[in-house]
Amino acid sequence: MEQRPVCLSVGGSDSCAGAGIQADLRVFEALDVQGCSAITALTAQNPENILHIQASSITQFEAELQAISSYYNVACIKTGMLYDQTHIEALIPFIGDIPLIVDPVLIASSNTFLFDKETAKDAYEKLISLATLWTPNLQEASFFLRSDIVDAQEAARLLFDAFHTPVLLKGGHKEANTLHDVLCMDGILQTFSCQKQSLSISAAHGTGCRLASAIAAHIALGNALPLTIKLAHRWLQSDLQQANK
Repeated sequence: MEQRPVCLSVGGSDSCAGAGIQADLRVFEALDVQGCSAITALTAQNPENILHIQASSITQFEAELQAISSYYNVACIKTGMLYDQTHIEALIPFIGDIPLIVDPVLIASSNTFLFDKETAKDAYEKLISLATLWTPNLQEASFFLRSDIVDAQEAARLLFDAFHTPVLLKGGHKEANTLHDVLCMDGILQTFSCQKQSLSISAAHGTGCRLASAIAAHIALGNALPLTIKLAHRWLQSDLQQANK
């Protein structure tokens, strides 16, 4: 039997399963790749609030990474909530030349900060430099640029210039009828647009996570970046329509 490509999700466990590890594994299964996980933290949350976060021990986290990397030929790694600099430093030796999608989950929808503000930029700098693509939303981009986002295309270009890594600036948090995600790759801009759907809080929870994990799945399947993003967008919009029925 031909084995499906393996995607490794590295991030936090979401107790309501709308985002985080649970959402990533659902996306991987839907897109016909095998999902594995290494958990940085356990969260007690629902679509509206995060009640508690408990970090995984570094010993446990590294053991999970070792268990996966020693057995599977991982085709892509996708990161979500990494919790702190120590977990990022523990992850880096396992990346090697594996394609890496970094979703810098720093700020929850409830505006809870999920990483130490003082160390986040420096901690992420090396990880992003190793990435195939990173996918900040508007809030996260504003944090990394230390300024409000006025023009998404200019912001995407500034993020690429700052980190020298292809970036997909996600526009899903903007109040508009049409959403625009902007890819900056080698200084070239490309916009991916879709109509904003009217979603319940539950259906909207974790959409950024699911887009990034869909991108990771399509990378694992061998697609190039621009096509990967187009396919991931198409899948997410279909998934949201089904969830909102």
